[in-house]
Amino acid sequence: MIGTKAFAAAALLVSLGQTAILGYMIEGRASILRSGTEVLLKTAPVDPRDLLRGDYVILTYDISTIPTTSIAGARPEAGSPAQINVRLKPGPDGYWIVSEASFDRLSVEAGSVVLVSQPMAINDWEWSNAGNLTVAYGIENFYVPEGEGKPIEDGRNQGRVSVAARVSDDGQAQIRALMLDGEALYEEPLY
Repeated sequence: MIGTKAFAAAALLVSLGQTAILGYMIEGRASILRSGTEVLLKTAPVDPRDLLRGDYVILTYDISTIPTTSIAGARPEAGSPAQINVRLKPGPDGYWIVSEASFDRLSVEAGSVVLVSQPMAINDWEWSNAGNLTVAYGIENFYVPEGEGKPIEDGRNQGRVSVAARVSDDGQAQIRALMLDGEALYEEPLY
């Protein structure tokens, strides 16, 4: 039979472990928001969302479509999971755009950031007839207060919504602010 002191010690150890894991997850996100390089991304229209999924806005970006002709280096084996490295540089209108992409690591270059995609499976048909890869970066959903998603989606579909995101040195992105007509609607707190 486990004694009261042993039970208390085990409970304390479990709670400390859970707190440490949660703290690590929160600090990882906050670290990107605190010290990552900020990029301004133009959103693109998306078909209406499923109303059963809750109050969030589905976002896609101009940088989410990568022409296969602009991808340098070797391509991964068909069907195998891969991540693509995408170099972004500021465009003339202030929005960051794709300047190059590769399944190999891209070197550090002043005035740019390298964004790493979520893992994806590449199919042979995407490489024929100058196809495009659709890439996800983990910043495609933004949760909003209940009942406020529809006006934002309408603005997004009219090309009036943009996102200020921060990109860490290892290519991970976090949304810092959701903006409508250049004005911040929602800003993410560090913690």
